[in-house]
Parts: sequence; structure tokens; C-alpha cells
Amino acid sequence: MIFGQDRNELRKMYADAWAKRCEELPLSPLETQIADVIEMHPEYHADVSGEDLERDYSPDGGQTNPFLHMGLHLGIREQVSTNRPAGIAAVYKAAAARTADIHAAEHEMIECLAETLWEAQNQNTAPDEQKYLERLRHLAG
Repeated sequence: MIFGQDRNELRKMYADAWAKRCEELPLSPLETQIADVIEMHPEYHADVSGEDLERDYSPDGGQTNPFLHMGLHLGIREQVSTNRPAGIAAVYKAAAARTADIHAAEHEMIECLAETLWEAQNQNTAPDEQKYLERLRHLAG
């Protein structure tokens, strides 16, 4: 696991990586990945730079949790870099070619990942990698 279980620690990691990027300070490879994803989301810059990193985001109130969203981007990138589940790197390449936009391709893949994680949570089971890959392959086809 890339990150610990503590929400505030995770959010501070995002804030620190973004502050270093903004100040043009050296970044670790992980901080670079985080800052790259934050940079793609200007709508979240204030959330990452703000004083209230402990803020709750309620989907009931129509709020997107920026840290969750960006974490899903990082999750997709990690899966692609390790090609786990097997075949995801090819799906990513095809989606990126089809959309001509890595960010848009990742957003499509995030939908599949989020649905798979939601199902696993509701069923109290491990995520179904085969079903996940099937969903992803529909993007390329």
C-alpha cells in the first residue's frame, strides 16, 4: 500500500507535495506522482492548499471528495505501471489513444474502478478483478 490508513496524514502528503511543486522544490518520485495529479485538477488546488485538510466531503450535498478522486487517479496509474490486473496496461493505452487525452482516459477508467470497489464494499468481498477488467475492456471496444 502506498499510503497509510490515516486520512489526515494522507491529505498532508498531498498538501506537502503540492506546496513543493508550487515552490519548485525537489520532489520524491511519489511526491511527483501526487503533484502531477493535483496539477491536472485546478478545481482542487484550493482544497489541497487550504488550511482545512480535515474537511468532510458529503456526496449527499453534491460534493466530490478531491482526495478520493485524485487517489483513484493514482490507483489507476499504479495498476497500469504494474499491469495488475493483467491486461490493464493495454486497456489504458487503448483508452488514451481513443480519447487522445490521458486525463479523460483515466476518468473513464476511474468510473470502472469506483464501481468495482463499491460493489466489493457492499458485498463485503474482495474486488472482482475479472469483472473490473471486463468493464475496462468495454472502454476500448
